[in-house]
Amino acid sequence: MALGFAQAFRTFGRLTLAGAIGAGLAAGDVGAQQKTPSPGSAKALFAGASLPTQGPAQPIGFYAKGCMTGAVALPTDGPTWQAMRLSRNRRWGNPAMIALLERFSQDAVKYAGWPGILVGDIAQPRGGPMLNGHSSHQIGLDADIWFTPMPARRMTPQEREDLPFTSMLQKDKFLTVNPRVWTESRARLLMLAASYPEVERIFVNPAIKKKMCDTWAGDRTNLGKLRPIYGHDSHFHIRIKCPPGAAGCTPQAPVAAGDGCDKSLAYWFTPAPWAPPKPPKPGAKPPKPPREMMVSDLPKACAAVLDAASVASMQAATYGGPSAASAFAAAPAAASADDSDDALPDVGPVPNDKPALQ
Repeated sequence: MALGFAQAFRTFGRLTLAGAIGAGLAAGDVGAQQKTPSPGSAKALFAGASLPTQGPAQPIGFYAKGCMTGAVALPTDGPTWQAMRLSRNRRWGNPAMIALLERFSQDAVKYAGWPGILVGDIAQPRGGPMLNGHSSHQIGLDADIWFTPMPARRMTPQEREDLPFTSMLQKDKFLTVNPRVWTESRARLLMLAASYPEVERIFVNPAIKKKMCDTWAGDRTNLGKLRPIYGHDSHFHIRIKCPPGAAGCTPQAPVAAGDGCDKSLAYWFTPAPWAPPKPPKPGAKPPKPPREMMVSDLPKACAAVLDAASVASMQAATYGGPSAASAFAAAPAAASADDSDDALPDVGPVPNDKPALQ
């Protein structure tokens, strides 16, 4: 697939505009601080829950509209991972997701030549909408992985708060990967993440998707799992399928067959995704601001999730601890690939989708 950047620049008119767009895409933390939610809003209530519920792990609702029970925490440190931005208290997830992250971190060292992963936001202790940063990450089946490699030493909590993000994009060129930053090991890391059967999508910046389409010379079977989306230039976002037996989990529509190096990617290199909102007609009433999401807007079970008893402590619900182990046993695990060190997980074609159905 050939997407001419010169033509794209002519379409947008001026390089300065492209630079402004690129700067916006290169923002490290996903999402700016939003207006303080009202005390009774779903954001405020779920953000105020400091510990998960007791009982089995279950995702409830959809990735961008739901909650969860029985979450477990990713340990802050492991041999091949470190959790970041600990003050956010967003390292909670369904046990299937936490197990995948630990396994992925180990495989990244073995197969991708990566020193270890830095794990960003997963979900809040009981899931639900967050105060800032994400519209998804609500049911414990989403996780952000930094493109920054794990350092050889254990970082302090303050260092994990302060470490800046590194964008993979050039600031002075529209949707262009920076060749001084991008590496083959980062490409291998993405394709390794896409190789697991339970991984349904991996969200990346459109420029990174194009880079992979243009340069990935290995097996392209799972390339269609890489989905272009706004932002996601300093981290990638792993989304796994609803675990088997999770009756309350609403699956996302599957992507259509192909590697995604087609018109669904070309769309991002047109003016359409970046066009400003149309100005209102003269005399028209200004649009109403969006209504705050309330608990009543979520699946009915989420009200009970907020009221449910908490686990005894964060330590008790950390993955591998006694409570976490019982929660994992009570919930069906997602399908996993062969644990052999001899080969990467093998999986058949995974489809692609339209830009509007990311």
